[in-house]
Amino acid sequence: WVPLIVITTVLLATLASLVFIREKRPQLTPDIASIVVLPFQNLSDDPAQEYFVDGMTDALIGDLAKMGALRVISRTSAMHYKGSQKSLPEIARELNVDAVVEGTVQRVGDRVHVRAQLIHASSDSHLWAADYDRDLRDVLDLQSEVARAIAGEVRIKITPAEQRLLVPKRIIAREAVDNYLQGRYFLNTHTEQDLRKAIGYFESAINADHNYAQAYAGLADCYNQLGTVVIGVLPPLEARRTAETAARKALEIDDEVAEAHAALGYVNYFNWNWATAEEEFKRSIELNPNYASAHNQYASYLVARGRIDEALAETNRAQELDPLSLSISSNRGFILKDARRYGEAIEQLRRVIAIDPNHYQALWLLGLTYLANKQVDEAINAAEKAVAVSGRAPAALGVLGLAYGVAGRKREANQILNELLQLPKQRYVTPMAPAYIYIGLGNKDQAFAWLEKGYQERSNHIAFFKVNPNLDSLRSDPRFVDLLRRTGLY
Repeated sequence: WVPLIVITTVLLATLASLVFIREKRPQLTPDIASIVVLPFQNLSDDPAQEYFVDGMTDALIGDLAKMGALRVISRTSAMHYKGSQKSLPEIARELNVDAVVEGTVQRVGDRVHVRAQLIHASSDSHLWAADYDRDLRDVLDLQSEVARAIAGEVRIKITPAEQRLLVPKRIIAREAVDNYLQGRYFLNTHTEQDLRKAIGYFESAINADHNYAQAYAGLADCYNQLGTVVIGVLPPLEARRTAETAARKALEIDDEVAEAHAALGYVNYFNWNWATAEEEFKRSIELNPNYASAHNQYASYLVARGRIDEALAETNRAQELDPLSLSISSNRGFILKDARRYGEAIEQLRRVIAIDPNHYQALWLLGLTYLANKQVDEAINAAEKAVAVSGRAPAALGVLGLAYGVAGRKREANQILNELLQLPKQRYVTPMAPAYIYIGLGNKDQAFAWLEKGYQERSNHIAFFKVNPNLDSLRSDPRFVDLLRRTGLY
């Protein structure tokens, strides 16, 4: 018996030490608080399925983004690495993330095979991998399943509300899913031609399934973009009415679609329904804390209201979530301009142009910023480039005419003005374009006449009257105060 007691004692001591070691040893999965989903690889024989694979990547990003405890890099920055030969640790350093998700997608008819893996960035070590094989109609459930599996591996806390958001509420028709993914593919390019293609695909998705909330939300995004000053191909009120109808339909079907709330925030913001707009932006961010576009739009709203510090915090957050988005980077420059931090704004916009010398939005904003900072020659140079790369877009012509007027080059300013006044025969022209030129020429009466036209049309630019430094020469005029009062900004 003695040897048996000794052996038992030794075994118990050993087990106790093992338990102690198990409790004290480092966790096998490193702490992960930030992640990027790299573009999945298309293993289908058909290159035309690229839109589908990109759509799968986009949807997985969207599901992961709903988890507030995780910082998730947005689609625009993730897609920058499509086909990249950079190592995963290098990509992770550039995006400042702890982990990377990558994978492959193979679609054969109505069957979809996905392989996904989670990789710890700094060590380039694989933490998890799984294979999924589903029918096309089950793709939405598949994306959520992958997101939940990743969340489990990185051990972040998912709230009950977030858990509910990760469960698809209904099965969507196959044809609708296919058209929706194609619509998202074109929506993300932000050009007039592709936005119109996106509208066609979203409408086809809706025709295939009338209760597809995300397709209505995509439609709302398209029309909001077509009514912006930069793209400016639709009268803003017309564009926003269509966007509002689509967004409200999306929320009627599912009131937890973050994109639809952001679209409604945008509509109310530029219709000067200030309190409602803020509620919608906050709700969108609550539903999807990593939705960079919502943070970006909310930042613009805040600067328009004169809440500068809050605006800067939101624009910084948007850039953290989508660091390689030139559109978000340009908007940050715009916010810095209206915050009257001209040096920082110029530096920000020049960084964008260093990456893309033909980036119209950045060049247009740079011209306005140089003018606000009294750098007239530099403003003319930037505005001339904006006119060239945009195909003589009205908004760009307006800034160039303003710069010529401020420089005393009245002949050139009037030439630009005459060109603008003829353009409505061919396309929509924002009233802010001729208003800017009249400001440059010192003709306040005509400037206010065009600003009033902008007020009647609910032009996007009117929302920034409280802070726009390019309107400073008008601020002492009672007509300007009246405009501010009527928009709820005074």
